[in-house]
Amino acid sequence: MENKENHVYDESQIQVLEGLEAVRKRPGMYIGSTSERGLHHLVYEIVDNSIDEALAGHCSRIEVTIHKDNSVSVRDNGRGIPSNIHPKMGIPTLEVVYTVLHAGGKFGGDGYKFSGGLHGVGASVVNALSEWVEVDNCYDGKRYTERFERGKVTRPFKCEGETDEHGLYVRFKPDAEIFTETTVFSYDILLNRLREQAFLNGGTNIYLRDERVEPAREDDLMYEGGIISFVEYLNGQKTDDPIHPQVIYMKAEKDNYVAEVALQYTTSYYETLITFANNIHTIEGGTHDIGFKTALTKVLNDYGRAKKILKDSEKNLSGEDVREGLTAIVSVKLTEAQFEGQTKGKLGNSEMRPFVYSMVTAKLAEFLEENPAVGKTIIEKAVEATRAREAARKAREETRRKGFLESGSMPGKLADCQERKAELTELYLVEGDSAGGSAKQGRDSRFQAILPLRGKVLNVEKSREASVYGNQSLTPIIQALGCGIGRENFDISKLRYGKIIIMADADVDGSHIRILLLTFFYRYMKQLIEDGHVYFAQPPLYKVWKGKQVRYAFSEEERDQFIEELGGNVDTQRYKGLGEMNPEQLWETTMDPNTRTILRATLEDAIACDNMFSILMGDKVEPRREFIQENAKYAENLDI
Repeated sequence: MENKENHVYDESQIQVLEGLEAVRKRPGMYIGSTSERGLHHLVYEIVDNSIDEALAGHCSRIEVTIHKDNSVSVRDNGRGIPSNIHPKMGIPTLEVVYTVLHAGGKFGGDGYKFSGGLHGVGASVVNALSEWVEVDNCYDGKRYTERFERGKVTRPFKCEGETDEHGLYVRFKPDAEIFTETTVFSYDILLNRLREQAFLNGGTNIYLRDERVEPAREDDLMYEGGIISFVEYLNGQKTDDPIHPQVIYMKAEKDNYVAEVALQYTTSYYETLITFANNIHTIEGGTHDIGFKTALTKVLNDYGRAKKILKDSEKNLSGEDVREGLTAIVSVKLTEAQFEGQTKGKLGNSEMRPFVYSMVTAKLAEFLEENPAVGKTIIEKAVEATRAREAARKAREETRRKGFLESGSMPGKLADCQERKAELTELYLVEGDSAGGSAKQGRDSRFQAILPLRGKVLNVEKSREASVYGNQSLTPIIQALGCGIGRENFDISKLRYGKIIIMADADVDGSHIRILLLTFFYRYMKQLIEDGHVYFAQPPLYKVWKGKQVRYAFSEEERDQFIEELGGNVDTQRYKGLGEMNPEQLWETTMDPNTRTILRATLEDAIACDNMFSILMGDKVEPRREFIQENAKYAENLDI
């Protein structure tokens, strides 16, 4: 890692690339969206600057506080921001960092060796999108302050005198003119992100506090074990037991690269592989991901052959087989990270593939030689996965032989649409025959198809692929979509519908069905989520009417608002389920593209739900009890 004495960190390291003009006009370009996700991204950007200080070896504690006015402050004990006049801009360097886009210590200077975030635009973007920002900066023995409002200086930069402290304190309030959907921060969303960062930066103390509740909620996060602790945490949350006690850890450093891998196998049927580059979650993988997977497959096949666990007559283990039950974290750090993909969540640096491959090939082979019992257990798990895959193939062929999976074979209860261009069509997966009947009558049959769900949806968290074929709820879905399931047979080009909309009741049972179906898509048709084909319908909770004036409310607050709006003698109805709505109501509230609200399921959402799937669907009682007790007070507002 970076040595504190290697470089001088002063004004010359803060380099300016361009101005700040477009941020307020096009905020989505800089933080992804102005929804809840973009709101929380503001916090991540400020925290990432403190994390960069930790990466450089100058910061050991970061404190994040949500204040009663829903502003957020971030305090660290790093070096602070260089605060003399900037040599190029002619204004205080702190002001440059907060008012000029692409100003920071991450652009070719020696301020930081490794850095994440928005490549230096973070502080100025947060400033541009906030109602106000207060900065209190302790650097090189002096304290400096400044205030901004919507990106403009409103209390000039000022030296407040000498201090023994060092580090940066930033407090900001998101601008409601920008974040029109919500300006309310979620403690749990921030906690998950900060816990992740604490794991990735072992030994860095990250503290989160929420002063909006009494007593204040707080979590003090520090994991000396780094990503080893991350793997232990993930497996501790899940329902499947490790099949070997020790987390396997390996690390390599070379020039401007660092790679770390921690892994442990469990009794699960699925893999949990999470990759990072410069502390950024590379949700779409990339070159480090490929290097790891390729090396893992090679090492385990070579070891299995050498130890005669794999017979000469047997085929090599596939990558899918050797990763069954795997929980692994791959974290790399590099000076010039190149991100690509739709969400900028894919590492593109070609040199990271051979670097990670070489490290895993050498170090994992060495570990297995020194721990033959563990090696034998892992290989046997992979062989079992191979046999299960063969069983799935036979089940698939048997199902196909019966005609269930033939291209011309559609499920009996499917009410198909007339349009044949997939990108123009929608398939509604509807809970219950009653709602299914209303949906069939109320839909626009030109482009909307309806498939009522029948029977109990299989809990795929505890089932292998062979069990999916023949399940009376899932087989019709597979038939209707037409694109197959699993890595070997899924073909997105054969998908028959552009949108798959899960329509279930707005209650706990409906939430359960949505979770089960999203689990199924995530496990067996992941690309449907990746490419944005999976949606959740949003049926209303209340009907509010006065004479011929009718309103549909999606929350208690909205119901009360409509009651007030319509005045006295107002009637209300609480919908217990979709089946209570007639076809016209269902069309108007939930199916008409001009008036409905549907939520797109993202891969990020699915990954975030993965922990919840395992906790709620698995065999271990204790994690589930803890989850329910912790979240019981939110149950009345449960929604997806």
